[in-house]
Amino acid sequence: MIHSADIREWRNRDVIDPQGHKIGALEGVYVDTTTDAPSVATVRTGPPTRQRLVFVPVDEATLGPGYVRVAYSKGQVRKAPSMGTDDVLPADREEEIFKHYDRPYEPRADRGRLLARR
Repeated sequence: MIHSADIREWRNRDVIDPQGHKIGALEGVYVDTTTDAPSVATVRTGPPTRQRLVFVPVDEATLGPGYVRVAYSKGQVRKAPSMGTDDVLPADREEEIFKHYDRPYEPRADRGRLLARR
């Protein structure tokens, strides 16, 4: 299991897909607010003048020397919900991320955020 403190050390490292294709650079991590376990990461993609952050689950990610390998293809990650590099993820867009990866989304009972940036 990857702990949130561990993955923070990998900021700006390459994020690669299962075949080794570079997707982008790890920008940040969002943890599950119930368990504090890493849930999704943001990956910086695109040319320098038009960069954006895409979301990818990290529960099956593996760390290597200088990279983070995620369980999803480059194509699927690049088509994932995204936001600008200076934006904040709105709570009402969390479900969109989970749906993109065909993952179950269960909002908290108190209607609070499921994801929190660390």
